[in-house]
Amino acid sequence: MKRIAKTTAALLACTMATACNGEATGTVEAPTAPVETVAAPDGQAWSDVVTKTEAGGYVMGNPDAPVKLIEYGSLTCGACARFELAGAEELVQQYVETGRVSWEFRNFIRDPIDMTAALIARCGTTEQYFPFQRALFQNQQDWAGKGYQYLQSNSTANMAPEEVFKTLAEVTGLKTFAAQRGISPAKVDACLAEPGAADVLLAMNETANSDYGVNSTPTHIVNGVTQPSSAAQWEGLGPVIATAVGDAS
Repeated sequence: MKRIAKTTAALLACTMATACNGEATGTVEAPTAPVETVAAPDGQAWSDVVTKTEAGGYVMGNPDAPVKLIEYGSLTCGACARFELAGAEELVQQYVETGRVSWEFRNFIRDPIDMTAALIARCGTTEQYFPFQRALFQNQQDWAGKGYQYLQSNSTANMAPEEVFKTLAEVTGLKTFAAQRGISPAKVDACLAEPGAADVLLAMNETANSDYGVNSTPTHIVNGVTQPSSAAQWEGLGPVIATAVGDAS
């Protein structure tokens, strides 16, 4: 609990655009032949297949896809919202649905508002995760804006972490937002107070820094190779994925 409290305070001092580490990048190799399409299980589309990973993220698509995309993103990050709203549909339709690419989202927590939203997003079922996250990005300016206004006018220094999260869930409207999407207020309260839940998210930050050199959101990793900031948006990431599946000319 002390660790969470210290980290929550530290996150308030963190810049909203970047994390604090260097960036390691490399080139994704093209396969010797184009990756073949893999049919989804009977009665399903690959976009319906969502599982939670050992790293703490949520992965959509064929778990055995030869091309594995990991996105480190923040729910309060405007650039992450742009990627979701401008690029996710093409990513899913062209690559995830073909079974060639799996897409894992891992949270990179930047501040207590982000932590609160992430805990609530993870409160539903695995099937609810990606639709709920998309709705958060679509409405980001509203709920995140309310959260930042609150933090600018109120001190949380003497509040326990779970009290901070619960308060932010109220003032941002996220508790009502979740209820409208099938996650009850009681369940939200339980998720915000769940022991160890915030630690899982903070551990993803640590892995992002130590293993992948993440220094901004969104950051994409393709088959273990961290991509530069030029691939933060779909116009830059799309060609990398095309190369990875052997579609590039």
